[in-house]
Amino acid sequence: MIEDHRKSLGITPRKISDEEIVQRLVFALVNEAAHILEEGIANKASDIDIVYIFGYGFPAHRGGPMNYADQVGLFNVVQAMNRFAKNPLDDARFWQPAPLLARLAAEGKTFN
Repeated sequence: MIEDHRKSLGITPRKISDEEIVQRLVFALVNEAAHILEEGIANKASDIDIVYIFGYGFPAHRGGPMNYADQVGLFNVVQAMNRFAKNPLDDARFWQPAPLLARLAAEGKTFN
């Protein structure tokens, strides 16, 4: 049934790497957190990391999603998000980088 439904919609399944799965999950968190910082709901990126580590069980050795994004490089985060947005089966608006994230990436800066 699933294969028939995919064919009717013209969808060809593809293999998705573990890395892409992690990027899609974490970079979505990072983007939303950038909006939270812009809106003044949180004062600093490290506050958001603490909430994710102690409140949601984000792996402590990664330092939280914001720290993880800093380690990956914000330029790379934005590039990945832009790549996801180009997928015609994805929601391009969802993957639009928050203005703060885009600015920091363009300036070669980090959240922390």
